[in-house]
Amino acid sequence: MESILTINNLTKKFGYLTAVSDLSFTINKGNVYGILGPNGSGKSTTLGIVLNVVNETNGNFHWFDGNISTHQALKKVGAIIERPNFYPYMTAIQNLKLVCRIKGVDESKIEEKLEIVGLLDRKDSKFRTYSLGMKQRLAIASALLNDPEILILDEPTNGLDPQGIHQIRQIIKDIAKNGTTILLASHLLDEVEKVCSHVVVLRKGVKLYSGRVDEMISSHGFFELKSEKHDELLALLENDTRFGNLKVEDQLITAFLNESMNASEFNRLMFEKHITLSHLVKRKESLEEQFLQLTDND
Repeated sequence: MESILTINNLTKKFGYLTAVSDLSFTINKGNVYGILGPNGSGKSTTLGIVLNVVNETNGNFHWFDGNISTHQALKKVGAIIERPNFYPYMTAIQNLKLVCRIKGVDESKIEEKLEIVGLLDRKDSKFRTYSLGMKQRLAIASALLNDPEILILDEPTNGLDPQGIHQIRQIIKDIAKNGTTILLASHLLDEVEKVCSHVVVLRKGVKLYSGRVDEMISSHGFFELKSEKHDELLALLENDTRFGNLKVEDQLITAFLNESMNASEFNRLMFEKHITLSHLVKRKESLEEQFLQLTDND
């Protein structure tokens, strides 16, 4: 597949603090990538480095085939990494005309981009009359003016109400359908699960997972279990390699599976071991459970 961005062993230190540590991943054309992690995990720093606003300490990255300078490559990139910053007393059209002049882009693109973000009917309204969600949508229109090959968004739905969140997510999906590659940073699992095809999970600057979202959540699932022979059941699970992570809350045991096993197989196994279960439920892991497992180990 055609590579858009390749990051190799990237490290960024701010004094004694390592914000990004030995990070490597590749973004291929035509996908929606999420960089997922809690606040302080290195998401914004990573975006800042590839957009040339933060200098890396070690490692490197290259855009596209690596044969063009970052300065030239960024002409094919659209990005919003800060709060939308337009002139409040100018209309949407006037603000975007100014952006066109700065970017050296033809003004004929403006209405087309406003239509994509659902603001064409408010093109003559002053920016100061816009809601927070509309301001964010205008910022996306602005980032699309140069028909970028990749659109980069840092926490695109931060601070928005549910309707605003839904609108931004739908716009991201629509832009991706038209072939634009998207890279978004988010601390919201729900966002990544609903919008992204691929995810890079970061914790304290370290990559914990990189791959397809559907592969991350296609684990073997887990059992929720209760038995009067609680200690015996727990010991059995701990000594069986078919089970991985175990969690105990009150008398409820959550046993994550390392391989495929259905509830009737498990019940039969317990019967053979003379353990009667008072509670047995098989569940699928959500992205949230996977994420919490990844980020739980200090």
